[in-house]
Amino acid sequence: MVVTTKLALDGAHAAAQAMRQVNPDVVAAYPITPQTAIVQTFSQYVADGEVDTEFMAVESEHAAMSACIGAAAAGGRVMTATAANGLALMWEVVYIASSMRLPIVMSVVNRALSAPLNIHCDHSDSMGARDAGWIQLYSETAQEAYDNLIQAVRIAEHPDLLTPVMVMQDGFITGHGVERVELLDDAVAKQFIGTYTPKYSLLDIDSPKTFGAWDMYDYYFEHKRQQTDALSKAMKVIVNVGQAYEGVSGRRYGVLDQYAMDDAELAIIVLSSAAGTARNTVKKLRAEGVKIGLVKPRVFRPFPADELVEALSGVKAVAVLDRSISFGAVEGAGPLFLEVCAALFVAGLGAKAVNYIYGLGGRDIFPQHLEQVASDLQGIAATGKVTSLVNYLGLRE
Repeated sequence: MVVTTKLALDGAHAAAQAMRQVNPDVVAAYPITPQTAIVQTFSQYVADGEVDTEFMAVESEHAAMSACIGAAAAGGRVMTATAANGLALMWEVVYIASSMRLPIVMSVVNRALSAPLNIHCDHSDSMGARDAGWIQLYSETAQEAYDNLIQAVRIAEHPDLLTPVMVMQDGFITGHGVERVELLDDAVAKQFIGTYTPKYSLLDIDSPKTFGAWDMYDYYFEHKRQQTDALSKAMKVIVNVGQAYEGVSGRRYGVLDQYAMDDAELAIIVLSSAAGTARNTVKKLRAEGVKIGLVKPRVFRPFPADELVEALSGVKAVAVLDRSISFGAVEGAGPLFLEVCAALFVAGLGAKAVNYIYGLGGRDIFPQHLEQVASDLQGIAATGKVTSLVNYLGLRE
């Protein structure tokens, strides 16, 4: 029997609850909107003695990740949280964390990057870090943000990976939107997460280790190849952890979430909170006889190319929605679209793909936008031609 506590929580407080149950050895963090509520709430847990965590209030996000790296290298279980410009300020040390194979877990509440200054949601921050060597999980709801954080600890600490994990949720939309969230019983969560015994530790004085050493061209190449090999094993671990989590929570997590894809001839692919709007629109269009489905990737890094190709195998036309732009890419396309196109090309799949940029700086996406996407897809499927590769939803002319 699954034992849960049902609470009305926003995504930030759901993430803080997950961190409380993880009870990490060290949390080093700096406040930034819309993430602040996570570490502020968690710091209260520390002050109240509900966790055994050493909380480090540092002077910047660069310092936060630097402290996390030191604590993880010493053998600690380590977590943090950030958003937008904070993640950008971590840039140097985000790469160091993954390259040193330190299983840090970081909650990222997606927010647009400056300039102009904007505190609302898009995915430019985490997508900017997509090649930093971290596993990336995207959450549609506060429930998923909680569930993904609990699972992320086991994923990161798996001995085949030892790779840091980012767990994303949409700023304000999810982060500040209150909904029902089911928390695992504390004892169940603790047992699921398990204990962490580091393979290597700076504090192991009987067997000294070197971390972050100078690496000339005679070995640097090989070490990067090892990092790639580890990430190639991540998908299996993510699936296995998701199956184990279903056993304690009753909620199933895989690589992709598919809706109405069994006989779909058209498909929409979108990450995070906009998937809810897309799902309702697909449901409405299905009732009108349109054979359209939805694919919501939960995992973006490593990219689920095989799983996407399988999901799209019977599709004639696919629309990929991006909440960020890869500046200077083909026609200013988005990163999710570019990855999907690469997967389709490598697999030799003939589905026509079209890109839609939406929601930058927190702009809303409405059902009528998605209905227009579906109408465009019907035209593409009928003619076999994409007249405009990259399009913009809700953009003022």
